[in-house]
Amino acid sequence: MFVPFLDSLRRQGVPVSLREWLDLMAGMGAGVADWTVDGFYHLARLALVKDERHIDRFDRAFAEAFAGLETIPLEALVTEQAIPREWLEKLAEKLLTDEEKAQIQGAGSFEELMRKLRERLAEQQGRHQGGSKWIGTGGTSPFGAHGYNPEGVRIGQDESRHRRAVKVWDRRDFRDFDDGVELGTRNIKVALKRLRQWARHGAADELDLPATIRATADHGYIDVQTRPERRNAVKVLLFLDVGGSMDDHIRVVDELFSAARAEFKHMEHFYFHNCLYEGVWTDNRRRWTEQTPTWDVLHRFGRDYKCIFVGDASMSPYEIAVPGGANEHWNPEPGEVWLRRAAETWPDHVWLNPVPQAHWGYTQSIAMIGRIFENRMMPLTLEGLTQAMRTLG
Repeated sequence: MFVPFLDSLRRQGVPVSLREWLDLMAGMGAGVADWTVDGFYHLARLALVKDERHIDRFDRAFAEAFAGLETIPLEALVTEQAIPREWLEKLAEKLLTDEEKAQIQGAGSFEELMRKLRERLAEQQGRHQGGSKWIGTGGTSPFGAHGYNPEGVRIGQDESRHRRAVKVWDRRDFRDFDDGVELGTRNIKVALKRLRQWARHGAADELDLPATIRATADHGYIDVQTRPERRNAVKVLLFLDVGGSMDDHIRVVDELFSAARAEFKHMEHFYFHNCLYEGVWTDNRRRWTEQTPTWDVLHRFGRDYKCIFVGDASMSPYEIAVPGGANEHWNPEPGEVWLRRAAETWPDHVWLNPVPQAHWGYTQSIAMIGRIFENRMMPLTLEGLTQAMRTLG
């Protein structure tokens, strides 16, 4: 019965090896999943998913393989009939008054609800629409879809309506973890963690719990082990394009900045507009009165910093190629000169572009900056951010 599940995993793009699949079967044979759908779900995810980006794909594969079966106890799959899919098609939605809803009683405990569901499965012989007892659509039965009950099992419904179901397998809690989805702060943090490098500093004043357990087991008495405290040693320099066409990407850049702040203790940031020139700033409200000379930034931060530019690189080619091409001031030197200086100063550098990669070929300035950065421009997606972290690492 699990072969279709394996097929679904492969169709959804979850890389499952034979070794991982055998581990899952061994766990099932040992009773690790405690014969419940929830137990099997968590065991399967633990055994088969090795990368956070594949959690959403796993959820889709699980829902595809076990659609309609998530509320049936595992032992019932062997001795009792399953629910035919056609019973659960939405034909109508019964409208109830507030008085009618108040008269409907809940099923009691979760165990009582599951016991009644098993009884209905054994007794019911056909599809049912409406009513208050059988599994079907509409009505006030605690089992089925598109009806109303204060405590029920939602089966086969595409979305929540009353948010009262006590058992359901429709919701995907990890839908953000996928390569092509739009970024959010949570999955940006997942990608940024790939850049973490730990270095040891200070005295041996941090408890090493695994070493303590091993030493205690070896010696027969409590043998406390310590280790030097570990700190995140990555140093990040973030240059953020603001204003103009970047206004369309404010939210995603805000999320990136927030995630980077949370992940890196050693991070400095500066703003620029369109292209890097002779001045940058740290407060957009004082961009004209409190600029920092770019030369100072180049001399202040060493080559051990990871340099990340974030911008859509969408501007007039003159802003990059010629003196005086900037759209807000007269720049004595072309923007290309400053970008090349930054790339030379910080060898570990990338440019993150929020514009979809499929559109890059239509903007000449994107191609120009891509060449300056020697093809180190990546899209601001989860996959692009992960690729950038590998490049910087």
